Amino acid sequence: MKITLNEAAEILLSQDNILILTHKSPDGDTIGSGYALCMGLRQLGKKANVVCSDEFSKKYNYIVDNAPSQDFDVKFIVSTDVADTQLLGDKLSVYADKINLCIDHHGSNTDFAEKSYVEPTAAATAQIIKKLLELMNVRIDKNIANAVFTGVCTDTGCFRYTNVTAETHRIAADMIECGADSGTINRIMFDTKSRARIEVERMVLDTMEFFADGQGALVCLTQKMLEDTGATDGDTEGIAAIPRQIEGVKVGITMREKENGIYKFSVRTSDDIDASAICANFGGGGHRAAAGCVIDGGYENAKNKMIQAATAETERGL
Repeated sequence: MKITLNEAAEILLSQDNILILTHKSPDGDTIGSGYALCMGLRQLGKKANVVCSDEFSKKYNYIVDNAPSQDFDVKFIVSTDVADTQLLGDKLSVYADKINLCIDHHGSNTDFAEKSYVEPTAAATAQIIKKLLELMNVRIDKNIANAVFTGVCTDTGCFRYTNVTAETHRIAADMIECGADSGTINRIMFDTKSRARIEVERMVLDTMEFFADGQGALVCLTQKMLEDTGATDGDTEGIAAIPRQIEGVKVGITMREKENGIYKFSVRTSDDIDASAICANFGGGGHRAAAGCVIDGGYENAKNKMIQAATAETERGL
């Protein structure tokens, strides 16, 4: 059931012993949103924990270390930045039908929770969490500000994506005034890469192929690349943006090998091409400029299906 943000605030104020779920392969927005909410709830005297099916990259320790796990019996479950229960991952799948409240910004949200607040115009879920905490009269301290700023800057590509609005900038400015280490966070998120990441990036670039008369570019990240370099999920964050960065490319696609011939696709597009429409062909979704899906059947089959769908959408968008 859809609710207002005010109603979401009232519900959280009436609850305690709250478990906050983040999505698998966690990014800065799900982590920043989850921990900002967790720290805000604890400030109000409530017990709360953030959990994920996958480990958080060490680069987020400046957020995670500020809210160590607490012991309590879970009474209420919230998800942050989760559009579909399939994104919870194996460890959290047991909560798929037990989520009481969902806070999200994906237009493709499947309305899986008992109650949901979804704001598709928000550039990041962290943007919503900031407003939610204010409605709950939480004082936004430095640690919460760092978490919110991280969510906003990572989901906007350091404020470069078309999802950025004037409100996004105002919220980022508010977080800086509350003590967020904006320069340090942006350096960690966008200017610092591990050696494993550089090696994986080189290998991924070697797989690049173009389609739709050069308006589309596709790369592939394989399991062998990860094994050969020792790269972790944290090292691969942001690779999906690479194909779209090429001059003249309007559709950038990254396919990542999973298991049993299954490939996960991340699609990034320019203003006039709908990434979510491309991914909808395969049961996926997301935003107009950034979306994802899964295709099985092996490398060539998955790649060709995606290129065909992306080419068709590119021609419609011209």
